[in-house]
Amino acid sequence: MAKQQSRAQKETVGRVMHEFKHGELRMRGTGPKVKNPKQAMAIALREAGASEHQSRSEKQKALRKTKAKERRGETAKARSEGGKTRTELYAEARRRDIPGRSKMSKAKLEQALHR
Repeated sequence: MAKQQSRAQKETVGRVMHEFKHGELRMRGTGPKVKNPKQAMAIALREAGASEHQSRSEKQKALRKTKAKERRGETAKARSEGGKTRTELYAEARRRDIPGRSKMSKAKLEQALHR
C-alpha cells in the first residue's frame, strides 16, 4: 500500500516526471537519457525520499539534497526555463572582471551583471 507523500515530495516527483516526459531526465545527472517510465518513477521516488528501499534518515537526506539542487537551479527544468546557475553567473562575472565576485550570492551576481 502506498504511503502518503509530503508536499515537497510530490513536487519533486512531479518535476522529475516532467523532465522524463520532455526527454530531459538523465541517469546520474549527465548520463544517458532515461527512456523507461518505470526507471523514471524509481529515480523520482529516490530523489523525493519516498522510496521504500531507503531508511528514514536516507529519505530525509535525499529530499534535503534534492531541494537544495532545485534551489540552486541545477535541475533540467530550471535550466530549460532560462535561469542561469550560480556557476554560470560566476563565470560571466569573472569574464567581465567584476570585483568581489567570489563572495557574492547568486542574487548578487545577477544584480552585478545587470548593471
